[in-house]
Amino acid sequence: MAALERFLTSTASGWCTLLSRGLICLLVATALLLFTPPPAFAQVNSHLNEKGEPMIRSIESLRDLDYQSWQAVAYRQGPPGNPVVLRIVGYPGKVRLDHPTDLQVHAGRRNWSLADLTLANPSLAKDGREAAAEFDLMPLLSDLHNNRPLRLELQGVFSELPVAPYVVGEWRSLQQEPLS
Repeated sequence: MAALERFLTSTASGWCTLLSRGLICLLVATALLLFTPPPAFAQVNSHLNEKGEPMIRSIESLRDLDYQSWQAVAYRQGPPGNPVVLRIVGYPGKVRLDHPTDLQVHAGRRNWSLADLTLANPSLAKDGREAAAEFDLMPLLSDLHNNRPLRLELQGVFSELPVAPYVVGEWRSLQQEPLS
């Protein structure tokens, strides 16, 4: 009889341990599902530019292979269908961007050369810091059919500036995104 009681006690104890471990695993899994941050969403916003005209833009901070920070601002002024421009901004005093210098874009075997539009923007053309450049993003956007990683190259400035697929998705969305 004592052997049977020990067996039942140890079996019950084993089941309790299994149940408590299972319950803990279930609680942890539920907590992870509830508190996991959502995937990256577009950070596209619309506002008025310095002239009071409506515009929509995507701003991202990117790092090149030398670990230098760059701000990439893709924007469109006016209604959907208008051209999308990419502005690359470096830290003033650390870099000097010569114009015109086309931006080279690489994605696997595909390559694009984006025209330098910097001197067409009066505020950038007069800016003595020469730390920003603008490029026509439309040839790239019209040729892309998915959000693929890109590598940007600006001769004499950076040889590889990686761009994540979600950023490319933001840039692609600017073409048709309505102004709010």
